[in-house]
Amino acid sequence: MAHPAKHAGKTQHLTLHPTGNAHAVGTHQTDAEAAQGCRCRRSPGCLGAIHRRIPYPSQPRVYVDGMSVRLPALSLVATPTKRNAILDLAAEADRRGFPALSCPSLGGAMALCVSIAHRTEQIRFFTSIQPIYNSTAQETGATAAHLHEISGGRFALGLGVSHEPMTRRLGVQVGRPLADTRDYVERLRANEKFSGPLPPIYLAAMRDKMLQLTADIAEGSIWANAAFSDVPKQMDRVPDVHKQGHALHCMIPTVISDDVAAAAAVNRKTMINYVSMPNYRNYWSSIGYEEEMSAAFAALEAGDRDAAQAAMSDRWLSDCTLYGPASTVRERLEEWYSVGVTPVAVMSSVSGGQAKAIGELFDLYA
Repeated sequence: MAHPAKHAGKTQHLTLHPTGNAHAVGTHQTDAEAAQGCRCRRSPGCLGAIHRRIPYPSQPRVYVDGMSVRLPALSLVATPTKRNAILDLAAEADRRGFPALSCPSLGGAMALCVSIAHRTEQIRFFTSIQPIYNSTAQETGATAAHLHEISGGRFALGLGVSHEPMTRRLGVQVGRPLADTRDYVERLRANEKFSGPLPPIYLAAMRDKMLQLTADIAEGSIWANAAFSDVPKQMDRVPDVHKQGHALHCMIPTVISDDVAAAAAVNRKTMINYVSMPNYRNYWSSIGYEEEMSAAFAALEAGDRDAAQAAMSDRWLSDCTLYGPASTVRERLEEWYSVGVTPVAVMSSVSGGQAKAIGELFDLYA
């Protein structure tokens, strides 16, 4: 892995604090100036000797069909027997200038992130999410601090409660999501004197109370399958998420194809798994899709998945996912940036698996 100090482009020196946060001490500060020590006065315990030189946070742009567009973040799953190929895709995303990689819990997010840290040079990456009920705060914190250090500050720890049906299958008793999340983050930070400095912490958010918690105790928020029509309204209801430096991401099922019906069918097949989760159904019902959720749930209860997918209206599917021709998908991804949220493309394809779908995303910005 290339040393972070060798990264090209505009850089920013960051000073790591015992709280685990990083803050700028000079956007254009030179290496010589940084070597003189930290000039920060925010914390008397500042670890001023530890400076990371990382790429200045930005939204990379490319020109496609004569238009300047921003590259989205990209979701990667460590598929069994295909993990080396997935790491090749991570390296290619890094080479092409994509801003971030998102690593879902499926397939082992933390393990994938360790490999990404060694196989990439500049791209940022984060778990999306690491379930808090799957491991102790001490173990998660030690791994996260390790990743933070070896990646040169490119890693962020995305945490969440996952979903009760999934957690119960692991034999874990779910408590109170808000209180448990707050307690988990507090234990992470309390253990920092042993683990070393923590990376930024992102929290999964769906409803307003959890979004407010992310604004209160974390450095970022992660939605998944959120409705584009509602996210700006939700941010207006929880204005603290607009505070400077708070990262906002949304994971969006995405299919690129001129065959719109086929692309929609792929996303419906993906989304049926989320419609089966009570938390998601309650969320979508609360923002105007009660009819779709009631019909889909009734079909699922009857064991009719085809009818459940048929109950997912085009209006709902277009609000929560992206699909269609290249130009349409590009425009919709750009719309997410326009409301202040970094879109995370969770790719599927009408004619192949994850690698084929990600290749189609690369072609979208070639």
